[in-house]
Amino acid sequence: MKDMGTEIERVLRLPQLVRRSRSDTAVRLFYGFYAQTIVGGKWLCVVVKYAENDAFVVTAYLTDKPNAGEDLWPTE
Repeated sequence: MKDMGTEIERVLRLPQLVRRSRSDTAVRLFYGFYAQTIVGGKWLCVVVKYAENDAFVVTAYLTDKPNAGEDLWPTE
């Protein structure tokens, strides 16, 4: 993940999918799919925790598929 700073920023600015965490309603999961990573095609998930007057990135990781949760964006 240390070389994926640009991709993390891109997912936060232009996510393909945003979901609310099922375990913490103050957490949003931002996703973007990358066909070529060092481990093949994966979703990049950036986990963001929202507080009353703040928000911060908790972690970021590659995954085979997005976690279950309420879709917040895009909305249909």
